[in-house]
Amino acid sequence: MRQLPIGIDDFEEIILKNYHYVDKSLFIKELLDSGAKVTLIPRPRRFGKTLNLSMLKCFFEKTTKSRMALFDGLDIAKHPECMKHQGQYPVISLTFKFIEGETWDASFEKIKRLIANEFRRHDYLLNSPCLDKYQKQDFEAIIACTANEVVYEVSLKDLITYLAKHHNQNPIVLLDEYDVPMQDGFKNGYYNKVARFMRSFIGDGLKGNDYLHFAVITGCMRVSKESIFTGLNNPRVCTLLDDAYSDKFGLLESEVVALLKECEIATCQHACLEEIRAWYNGFSSGPHTIYNPWSIISFIDKKCKFNSYWINTSSNDIIKSLIKNSNRKVKEDIAQLLQGQTIYKCVDENIVFADIGVKDTALWNFLLFSGYLSFKNSRLDDKFRYADLFIPNKEIAYIYESTILGWFDQDIEYTDMLERLVDGNITQFAKLFEKFVITSFSYFDVGEQEAEKFYHAFVLGILASLGKTYFITSNREAGFGRYDVKIVPHDKTRPAIIIEFKKVEPDEQETLEIAAASALQQIADKHYAVELQHNGYTNIIPLAIVFEGKKALVRRGG
Repeated sequence: MRQLPIGIDDFEEIILKNYHYVDKSLFIKELLDSGAKVTLIPRPRRFGKTLNLSMLKCFFEKTTKSRMALFDGLDIAKHPECMKHQGQYPVISLTFKFIEGETWDASFEKIKRLIANEFRRHDYLLNSPCLDKYQKQDFEAIIACTANEVVYEVSLKDLITYLAKHHNQNPIVLLDEYDVPMQDGFKNGYYNKVARFMRSFIGDGLKGNDYLHFAVITGCMRVSKESIFTGLNNPRVCTLLDDAYSDKFGLLESEVVALLKECEIATCQHACLEEIRAWYNGFSSGPHTIYNPWSIISFIDKKCKFNSYWINTSSNDIIKSLIKNSNRKVKEDIAQLLQGQTIYKCVDENIVFADIGVKDTALWNFLLFSGYLSFKNSRLDDKFRYADLFIPNKEIAYIYESTILGWFDQDIEYTDMLERLVDGNITQFAKLFEKFVITSFSYFDVGEQEAEKFYHAFVLGILASLGKTYFITSNREAGFGRYDVKIVPHDKTRPAIIIEFKKVEPDEQETLEIAAASALQQIADKHYAVELQHNGYTNIIPLAIVFEGKKALVRRGG
């Protein structure tokens, strides 16, 4: 019985070593029939992107030893007009799936080595008369990883040109997981640098390049055309919502049944197919419903043990960040999803990293295009595309229940508390805040003289996340004194809030209630609201927050 290709995404190795292979070779025909110059295919991780590009490389690349036999018996071999293209083109093949780093320097070092290895694969060009001595110097510097950044930025365009002139045949370019460096750059704070490099390397390398035969690019996301593919003439983008290539990534049920039969798993094939479907099927791809191939292969390898195999196959840091900073409505939507219901959301196929944390659609689109949600009833509504989103299967539901809700719960009460505050629902804010102080507060190593400053800093830290839509100021002059904290919305129809802190003085027989009344009286006596009134704010809330150790009391003034 043939072995399963666990963790193997090299097409040639799978065929030569006779691993199980689900025939996706008609991807080649569909690609040739399209005639597209540049094709971008976003798909979730572990859905066969790298393996399919490896197949394209084996099919199209001109090599000294023929690879024709690799395709014997596959569906593409039944199409002689396609087979004429086998082994006829120089190929540039790069996978960015391992390009991660905490800094741009670290990430760029990996990019340099990736490009260097591909140049080394074509180092016969150093003996080609098609390159002048200066081009050969740059070529050697790239291989040695000593070239400057500009040389690497134009290296794709240069290598395309060199190969076309040397072979008298325009090359094919295959770029796998192109968005991994950008997601890592966003996570680690160097997105602009990596985006600028990729815009030059990919965008300028493929834009209007007469030496290019065609290019295929894969990733998880369709990063905004404005940020990467600026000026690239009409790339053909085929997302999960499109019919093109919809059966070429992931497994159809007929392919799963055939694989189970080939693996001689009769029990699973018949008695358990419905349960396999419930666990691993449900991903929408154009008109098809597909299975997660990584999960199916892992399930078979583990002797038909149902489990969540997909959860730890890559980083989820951006999704985690989005969920942790989401509002109460997002948790309500996720609860609705976990009940087997759908939610109706705008689907934006262009991921704009600048929108993350600003537009509510960012989270749902990351979840959809990363494979955490599926869709149905996609339609245009008022010039925007909407769809009903749902959790595709038990495996993904398990990920929500075991992981995603855990991320959310780490900060949901905190987020809910802030929402109540800025909505002016002080009664509910007070209940949540007082509970939050008891469960989260630690002040024991703060001296008595510094306690009030510590409370002040503690609350300012809580308010920091409001900075995008509110002006948060502290210890500024207003009226006849200095207020402690002022929360001023950009939208003047929203409540503005003035906060005064007090620390209870037990030696003076002061209580929390007395201290709160004193704080509110100070806001009124010092006329802290005058400036806000002058600037057009009509809904102004005076707020006293007083502490006694880990006890807190919130009171609203009139």
